[in-house]
Amino acid sequence: EYVEIDAMPSSGYTINEEMSYCTLDNVNHDNEAVLYTNDSGEHVIAGLKKNSKCYLYFDIQKPLLRDEILAGKDIQERNSFSTVLSTNTNGIIYQEQTSDGTTYYFAGDTDENWVSFAGYYWRIIRINEDGSIRMIYNGTTTDQKGTTTQLQESTFSINSSTYDNNAYVGYMYTLNNVHGTGTESGIKKEVDEWYEENLLGEPEEDLLSTEAGFCGDRTRSTSSSSLNNSGGTGTTKTYYGAYIRLVNNKTPTFECSDEEYDLYTVDGSSKGNHALDYPIGLITADEVAYAGGAWDTSNEGYYLYTGNYYWTMSPYDFGGRFASVFFVYSSGALDDYFVNWSDPGVRPVLNLKANVTISRGNGSSSNPYVIS
Repeated sequence: EYVEIDAMPSSGYTINEEMSYCTLDNVNHDNEAVLYTNDSGEHVIAGLKKNSKCYLYFDIQKPLLRDEILAGKDIQERNSFSTVLSTNTNGIIYQEQTSDGTTYYFAGDTDENWVSFAGYYWRIIRINEDGSIRMIYNGTTTDQKGTTTQLQESTFSINSSTYDNNAYVGYMYTLNNVHGTGTESGIKKEVDEWYEENLLGEPEEDLLSTEAGFCGDRTRSTSSSSLNNSGGTGTTKTYYGAYIRLVNNKTPTFECSDEEYDLYTVDGSSKGNHALDYPIGLITADEVAYAGGAWDTSNEGYYLYTGNYYWTMSPYDFGGRFASVFFVYSSGALDDYFVNWSDPGVRPVLNLKANVTISRGNGSSSNPYVIS
């Protein structure tokens, strides 16, 4: 319902562009008039002619999701990732500085990162450095455990026969090319099919960020303790960046070591390799570690625990015969297995635009944020 007012509101409202209009003759709309509220909250009225008469409709400005996430939170930093985090962390959000800015992420046993979007429930992983919001699929209910938290089970590679080459650790890959993107992995096909069935051409698609991307770090080494940028092709025994960071050093990172090749984005992004068809991917092993997981250590007390196996997109190693990728074990531990294993599930990850607003909700499982 709209109530007539005598003065233009200065803040807290946005011009309804569909309902607002200008006329020169009190009958026909002037299609050259420009009426909108910009990202800074300023009302823009332009393109008017002599004797223009405008009718402006204002809507209450809905809160930004990123602002609601941070509101009232105790912002903390974590300095050790050698053990799991399973304590109640409601009221807390963690921050990390990267070369791109500040990212804020959830960790531990939190019930404040639930989102309802496109007919499904999601868990917020973090606010990216550019303000976009990364979240992981949780299905059609807010049940945290069980197979409903994921799509179907799937091999990471195309099929059970594709495992005997370094290339198969890639979300996309090219044989004999460390950073190739010529062939899609099996799990990418599964994720893309879900996107086509649920988001392609839908209004919600316009709310997704194409800039944030997804990192499948293929930084390589023939040493298990430090990077030497050797190996990574054929059947050469190779360890990848996340192996050294998470198995040996316990130092996760939100940085993508080689954005030019291993940051998967869609065409039109200002960075990355532009190899994706759609802005959808998987969680990284590093993000699991930030959330409270740890290598080979059970954790049933953090928000990524579902009681099931599910894949990350982070390469682990090639041991001479089998390519392996990190996954989350049914105990909540970070672990690895061969890319042709068919038991782990698929949990897609999306990035919402920084300017996404909510219509209601407080982020809890009983009252999730509802995207406008």
